[in-house]
Amino acid sequence: MSDLQLSLLGIGVVIIGGVCLYNWLQERRFRRRLEQAFGDGPDDVLLQSRAQPGSGAGRIEPQLQQTPAPRRRPANGGPAPAALRPRSTASELGFDAELDFVAEVEAPGPINGPVVEELLSKIAECGKPVRALGYRPETSSWEEAGRGSSARYTGLQLGLQLVNRSGIVNPAQLASFCEAVRSCAERAGGLALCPDTQAALGGARELDAFCSKVDVAVGVNVVAQEGTAFSGTDIREFAEASGFQLEPDGVFHYRGEGRRTAFTLDNHEPAPFLPEQIKKLTTRGVTLMLDVPRVEEGLAVLDRMLDIGRSFAAALGGRLVDDNRSTLSEAGIDKIREQLRTIHAALAAREMPAGGERALRLFS
Repeated sequence: MSDLQLSLLGIGVVIIGGVCLYNWLQERRFRRRLEQAFGDGPDDVLLQSRAQPGSGAGRIEPQLQQTPAPRRRPANGGPAPAALRPRSTASELGFDAELDFVAEVEAPGPINGPVVEELLSKIAECGKPVRALGYRPETSSWEEAGRGSSARYTGLQLGLQLVNRSGIVNPAQLASFCEAVRSCAERAGGLALCPDTQAALGGARELDAFCSKVDVAVGVNVVAQEGTAFSGTDIREFAEASGFQLEPDGVFHYRGEGRRTAFTLDNHEPAPFLPEQIKKLTTRGVTLMLDVPRVEEGLAVLDRMLDIGRSFAAALGGRLVDDNRSTLSEAGIDKIREQLRTIHAALAAREMPAGGERALRLFS
């Protein structure tokens, strides 16, 4: 074998070795990032012993995982400050353990405004409703932390809602949220505390499955007689006389206590009821809709909605029908009432009664 061949062989060995080393380093770095974002992988279930009855090992509650950020030493070269002890629990501050993924930042001194601004911007991009509270040492109290605030906080509580009508939070959103919290803590020389993301995702999936079973709307229709149509002017006149108000979404809203929508009146056809167009609009029917999980006293509200529907049909010469355009009978109404009772009972059993704060957050 010539010297040239030996040289080429040696160069080839070096290149292959370099590629293997690079791939190993990349895989190691990737695994570390996954562990930081989601914790350790699941244990092998075949190696776990089954929990005995009464042992207390059946269900493990999610635990906060303390992730200390690198400490910055004071300018005078003294020792790094000790971790601050928690001042209030998440539940005491109005977070919901079932609905919210709550992380915390504790700092030895006031966190600079730009650091807080950057954190709030990042968590707002996670795709779910967020809430932030800041601890003011001068008043020893917590307050809502919003952008543009001049306050300087030594602690932050940050909540990411896990479930709403758009679905559940996904792993990438949780990872982004936790990364923003850790980055803030590192820049402030403090501590970041993030819950177990796997436990949070499991809880979110279970909660979302429950919500999908009770997320129901009751709709009834008032349709015009064959060959006729309702005018937009008549619809608006009757709707406003009945207590509805036309709102920017192109729908009439009937509001109850606290100005919350009890039910709505919408065009049965695609065109919305816009103020500048409603005088020229005609339609074959309208739909009255009750959003069951978001309304308190649902049975009473249903009765009121049906009364208005009957009056509407009588005033405009229409018919009150179901989604199949069959005349709505008392037997059909009784069936709707029974469905509402079942849904209300399920929501109450889950401690999220219809129209309550938790239900309004979940079904939004």
